[in-house]
Amino acid sequence: MKYAFAQVALGLTANALVAREPPQCVQLRASGGASGVLGQLSDGQNRVGGGHPTGCYCLSNGGFTDTNGRGCILTPPTTQFQCDVGASPTSGFSTSGDKVTYNGNGKFYACAVNDNGEYNVYTKTVSGQDKCVEISLSPAGSCGSGSTPPQPSKPAQPEHQPAPQPSKSAGGCPTDLNGKYEYPHLIVPVDSKQPSKSYGTSYFGTVNSTTCSIFNFDIPASYSGKTCSLVFLFPEQKDLETSSFTVSGSGKVNFTKLTGPATQQTTWANQPGKDSELQSLSVAPGNSYAIASGSCAAGQTVTYELCSQGDFALHYFQDYNPSPLGLYVRSC
Repeated sequence: MKYAFAQVALGLTANALVAREPPQCVQLRASGGASGVLGQLSDGQNRVGGGHPTGCYCLSNGGFTDTNGRGCILTPPTTQFQCDVGASPTSGFSTSGDKVTYNGNGKFYACAVNDNGEYNVYTKTVSGQDKCVEISLSPAGSCGSGSTPPQPSKPAQPEHQPAPQPSKSAGGCPTDLNGKYEYPHLIVPVDSKQPSKSYGTSYFGTVNSTTCSIFNFDIPASYSGKTCSLVFLFPEQKDLETSSFTVSGSGKVNFTKLTGPATQQTTWANQPGKDSELQSLSVAPGNSYAIASGSCAAGQTVTYELCSQGDFALHYFQDYNPSPLGLYVRSC
């Protein structure tokens, strides 16, 4: 069973929200010496021409991520624009009106890769390439999670909450965001197939047979004396506005508290140890889940890991715009 992308929100309920602009998801069109909507190869290379599947690019905090969850980068030393699994997006991009710019410059270059009208995209001309032409890039219509124009980020209000009805575990907070909550300040994927590879920070939560995701939450000192609940919100696609998810397979998601925080250099091999196993749940769209509850760790960073059992796989864009989907810490 598969669902188109839906919003996943991961957070600890708190006053403070991470200041982050909502993503704008668009197709990109090249014009000039080469023209056409950018397509993508299966490995994430972006191409003008060739009839490849149309790419969809989400711009947030100056960097593009495609809707397969790959960070879009400028590969050294040629500056080829491509999207790689586990890569942190290259920052410096922006859209203004009908133009995409990189560090304020709207000039890009398309260099031929064959004689069939296919071009790779660069920010600089490629040395030794005599078939490079100057192009410009512009948004060519919304797509993916950007099909509804995103609204300015703000704390979720009651009228914007997802369809699942709030529940409450014994001694815990409601499984909604109608109070104080905290958004994750770092999301790091780790992969058992590449145990020594660090993927850096991500905008996505991903769990599958080999990949887990680790989430850091910074709990404000003002939470002293309050109760904090770890909640997982999983709305249906129809309730989502600015994000998306894919889900497949069968099995469960394991929620684990770790002994210390992750960093951008965290790998499968050097990740923090396990403090406590919280719950193992079968999750499905249209539900909200209370994972754990207790006294808030005021003034501290708390870290949780999500892994999967069986062949269950979930991949989602982390976003707190309505309707929230993902892991949060809720304060009450």
